Amino acid sequence: MEKKLPNVFVNKVDKEFQNNETVFYSKEEKVDTDRQDIRGSSNMIGKNINQKINAVFNSPRYVYKADVNITTRNGVLHKRIVGRNMNHLITIDNELIPISEITDIEFSN
Repeated sequence: MEKKLPNVFVNKVDKEFQNNETVFYSKEEKVDTDRQDIRGSSNMIGKNINQKINAVFNSPRYVYKADVNITTRNGVLHKRIVGRNMNHLITIDNELIPISEITDIEFSN
């Protein structure tokens, strides 16, 4: 008992498609080229601590961890940071550094 299945309808492709040849990207990022050095970190003059920390995490140098010099009220710390939460920076050794005690942060050489 053979049943004959209906034919599948297929349109003829008689034109060339140009889908996805142009792409629109809506995020606008302004970079001041005079204030950017070779390593990709921007000069952080005039920024507050949260802006400096965000600049470290948004830097092209930061993938998973960043070697930074953190200046606190008690001195300078050379740490490798991997993340942050609302109140602390998290180092690779699971140390928590309170953001409220940080006075400056920059990439180490």
